[in-house]
Amino acid sequence: MSSRFAIILAAGQGTRMKSKLYKVLHPVCGKAMVQHVVDQVNQLGFEEKVTVVGHGAEDVQKQLGDQISYVVQKEQLGTGHAVLQAEPVLSGKSGITIVLCGDTPLITAETIEQLIKTHEQEQAKVTVLTAVAPNPTGYGRVIRGNKGLVERIVEQKDATKEEQLVNEINTGTYCFDNETLFQALAQVGNDNAQGEYYLPDVIEIVQSSGGKVAAYQTESMEETIGVNDRVALSEAETIMKKRINEKWMREGVTIVDPNQTYISSDAKIGQDTVIYPGTMIQGDVIIGENCIIGPNSELKNCQIGNRSNIKQSVIHDSQVGNEVQVGPFAHIRPQSQLHDKVKVGNFVEIKKAKIGYGSKASHLSYIGDADIGEDVNFGCGAITVNYDGHNKFLTKVEDRAFIGCNSNLIAPVTVGADTLIAAGSTITDDVPDRALSIARARQTNKEDYRK
Repeated sequence: MSSRFAIILAAGQGTRMKSKLYKVLHPVCGKAMVQHVVDQVNQLGFEEKVTVVGHGAEDVQKQLGDQISYVVQKEQLGTGHAVLQAEPVLSGKSGITIVLCGDTPLITAETIEQLIKTHEQEQAKVTVLTAVAPNPTGYGRVIRGNKGLVERIVEQKDATKEEQLVNEINTGTYCFDNETLFQALAQVGNDNAQGEYYLPDVIEIVQSSGGKVAAYQTESMEETIGVNDRVALSEAETIMKKRINEKWMREGVTIVDPNQTYISSDAKIGQDTVIYPGTMIQGDVIIGENCIIGPNSELKNCQIGNRSNIKQSVIHDSQVGNEVQVGPFAHIRPQSQLHDKVKVGNFVEIKKAKIGYGSKASHLSYIGDADIGEDVNFGCGAITVNYDGHNKFLTKVEDRAFIGCNSNLIAPVTVGADTLIAAGSTITDDVPDRALSIARARQTNKEDYRK
């Protein structure tokens, strides 16, 4: 098999987005467009991957990290000029180079692979990814010869009336013989209205030297959508959301209303889990089997065990065990761990805390910077007072402690095992095992005070 290389074009400013955010970094289903493209490329084992950056180069590099190499297009002089910036990295190498756009987030690894296979089978110098467009207006038309090979690509403004009737369009994704690519790019001129160097001009140069130009027509026009404005971004979001939701429904997940459910492309969901409307699953989320998620819940970068129920709640950057109940209206903040059979009820906030097996905080509590043992009960309104205005301190509550309603545990403090904290107490000192701790003023009644 020939060596494989990939060039991803991500240097355009994207002025039609009318945004301070660099175009290819706009998210689709929670992930930057260019990251979607790179993720698909990463599935195919390319030996060298190069991203061409320009505007917002540092932000793109921060997004993609060291999984890919970078070249800079300092001046925006067209797609041909952009690809030429990769010459120092790829010039002289024998193999196949695929060129993709960083603003095509819907492209799939399967389509890229089929494009490469067609290129190899046809023994072509260039293979164009094409699609059939219901309304091809504005796209370059692919004109094929008698043998089905590409004769030329005609832009809308240059097409004859007969050519404008052709609905097979150029998607802007190409497969090249690598050495042929850079030889042809050296001959591309900029004698056009924009004064730019266009990548499609390589096709005519290759043909004039007797090189074969083939095409692979994808069955999915939607994969080839390039996002240039907010309208196209919304369309891509809708298509991606539908694709992801259908995948999980086929894998045995019940999504009650797919139109009102948003799932990250990086999420993993177990069989027989039910997801109710209004749920947003973002980032790296792992959900076990037989869970109930939603309605109106937000999960981000978290792990949920089997048979857990997350109802109308928010969980970020945390771990939730098996048979856990969260909500309604609970907030699990980052670095929290809820072990098996924990219950976190309505209007409870957990932050950077470990909650042990079978423990409960059923309503109106705040537990932050805490290590809570097994079978602990937090009464209504009980809180850990973890912040003195400058520093955070740890509260430790050991197994089977009972924290009465409206109690304040002033950190740093340890509450021993099998203890009982009387309702309304403010605990400032450690409580030994099996103790009853009362820290409140005695009741005083002032008779006839109202008079």
